[in-house]
Amino acid sequence: MTYSQVSHAAEPLILTVPGLGNSGPDHWQTYWEEDIAHCHRVNLGMWDAPHRNTWVNKLNHVIAHADRPIVLVAHSLGCLTVAWWAALERPAPGGKVIGALLVAPPEVDTASIDPRVSAFGPAPKGLLPFPSVLVASRTDPYIRFERARMLAGFWGSEFVDAGEIGHINAQSGLGRWEQGQALLGRLTGAPATLQRSLVPLDVANLGGGEKGYDLSL
Repeated sequence: MTYSQVSHAAEPLILTVPGLGNSGPDHWQTYWEEDIAHCHRVNLGMWDAPHRNTWVNKLNHVIAHADRPIVLVAHSLGCLTVAWWAALERPAPGGKVIGALLVAPPEVDTASIDPRVSAFGPAPKGLLPFPSVLVASRTDPYIRFERARMLAGFWGSEFVDAGEIGHINAQSGLGRWEQGQALLGRLTGAPATLQRSLVPLDVANLGGGEKGYDLSL
């Protein structure tokens, strides 16, 4: 089935895009994958030594083979992966990706607390061709709050102030992060807290299992 045959009324595929080091068992992304119907992780690989173009290519491969509309849920360096995907692939407005939740993007234009993050710089400055919400914390060690707000402006994202909760990761103690799920619901157009469907999503065309797409290229 080609994408042109898929109605945007179909229940969207929610793809989580983790950042440096992947998202562990106590990360909200992992909980969402367990709880939300049709929510799956993109297996970017090279988690401890990320390569920008490799990550972008792997994300593009998953998007290209999906048979339904997609909402991207990115954390940290995953946000820059999404932004670079949009900049390099130039998807048309009204395309397969119908929204993105971008949580805690790190600073990549100047020196970072981790040099591996800076390899994704400079941050793309173009508007994203789909609706997006950028969530930032006032105590994120990876980026200044006002700089995160600036990224939201570059990308045309709705900006959400999450308060003082660090890097919005497992160490933030958010559990399943219900507030984030409410933001996701704005992008999917439906409540995001539904239990996973008893009928599993057919991921055969994406080359991987339910917990993450194995996209070795």
